[in-house]
Amino acid sequence: MFSASYIINKIIMIPIVLIALTVHEFCHGLVSDKLGDPTPRMTGRLSLNPLAHLDPMGAILMILTGFGWAKPVQIDARYYKNPKTGMAVTAAAGPLSNLVLAFAAMLIYTVFFIISYKTGLFASSINTIGSILFLFARTNLCFLVFNIIPIPPLDGSRVMGLFLSTSAYFKLQQFERYSFLLIILLSFAGVFDRIIGTGVGIALTGILHVCQSIANLFV
Repeated sequence: MFSASYIINKIIMIPIVLIALTVHEFCHGLVSDKLGDPTPRMTGRLSLNPLAHLDPMGAILMILTGFGWAKPVQIDARYYKNPKTGMAVTAAAGPLSNLVLAFAAMLIYTVFFIISYKTGLFASSINTIGSILFLFARTNLCFLVFNIIPIPPLDGSRVMGLFLSTSAYFKLQQFERYSFLLIILLSFAGVFDRIIGTGVGIALTGILHVCQSIANLFV
């Protein structure tokens, strides 16, 4: 039997995952659109409606296991002035959006904490607010770290393409047909747990340090 806390945690994770996935994919489409590619707009991906980006199985697995996926945004690099640079910038937009969301969550908590400290408001609920916002930040940082791993089709492989020769870049992308299986195997082997855990820890420590510095100005 699942405990009540486990069930509540999974219920809370549903909107968190939907927001993280939606903003991540929307930003891919938005940046590609700004670079001259009409494909995301034509395929309905310039939307903050989660249904436009949701892969049901990927979302369920993300909520239950921490590993999952969204529906990839279709882009056409032929519209970019510099295809390799355009691909890298478009790819980077998704993980960067998750970093912004994580920082925003911790900044919101900092504001609540300062108000609670100064006025006593939210004193009874500050721990609950903090737990939810911390979970939101941590989930988004998991998205960030996982997606910057340089294995196709993850975003990190597109960004890494900036530093590769054209021939090496296309050879890396040809590996994509096999890479999904590799990602699954590495996930079950726990390799990603160590990578993501370390990356999230570093990023979260930096964010909390900034928020603590802001809080120290007021308390």
